Amino acid sequence: MKLPEVPSTLFGKSHILGTVLFTILFAIIFLNLYIPFSDTAWFGLGESDTFLSTIIFIGIAISILVGSRVGMHMLNRRKKITYPAYILWCLAEITLICGIYTVTSSGISTGLSRTMSEIFWHALPYCGIALGIPYIFATMYFIILDKNKIIKLMSTDNIVTDEVPKNGESHTKITLCDSNGAIKMLVSLENLYYIQSDDNYIRVCYTDSQGQMQRYMLRCSLKTIEESFRYIGLIRCSRQYIVNASKVGNIRKESGGYILELNNQSIQPIAVTKNYADKVLVYFNMISETRSE
Repeated sequence: MKLPEVPSTLFGKSHILGTVLFTILFAIIFLNLYIPFSDTAWFGLGESDTFLSTIIFIGIAISILVGSRVGMHMLNRRKKITYPAYILWCLAEITLICGIYTVTSSGISTGLSRTMSEIFWHALPYCGIALGIPYIFATMYFIILDKNKIIKLMSTDNIVTDEVPKNGESHTKITLCDSNGAIKMLVSLENLYYIQSDDNYIRVCYTDSQGQMQRYMLRCSLKTIEESFRYIGLIRCSRQYIVNASKVGNIRKESGGYILELNNQSIQPIAVTKNYADKVLVYFNMISETRSE
């Protein structure tokens, strides 16, 4: 059974920054509430003797969080991260920061005689609360935000379309928004051929109501399109292209890899890059088996 994958948008730059900032803010508030009731906490600001140690520890913790999240982002680009892997990764972050706290504490006199093991196990639950709670809330917030974005993309109310359906006809519509969330285009899946990335823009290739080939450009990420419409027949075949599977007439193997030929002679064949080849082949093999049943 395939494990559920964490949405790629969770590893976007804005999401990483938001998670780190929220975690830091929550942890600072929690620790300030926790210190007066603890006989082992050594954090201190202002005129405290442990001011420097506190600043160093906070700096190291922030560096670990940032570096870890950037690492997640880079790993997810090569291989999709599943929810179990994401949870284990977060637990590893908490354990590592708790370990840094333990090492720092062992060099600070707290007036109590404790071994490093005792310090670690005493601090671990509090590190879990200080970091785990903001992790959970930040993850839930960004997942809900992503779902709402998809719902908005799928909304078709009061939008100008590329084609007016005939009586009794029902077309699947794809709503395309720019990077600010403003709806720019609504195109029928039956008319869409491919979407091409062009720096910070995408170029949508489709036929209009007269059957003429058109290309429309808007500022948007190809990753957003991939995440939003992966269940309705749009499949990514390279870093630059997403194709409408229903428009693929033939898959041809050449010395450099696979080529997708769309069923429109005016469109040049689109190459499938190595990183996406397995996924594309599995998808079309599955479609072929379904049709043959």
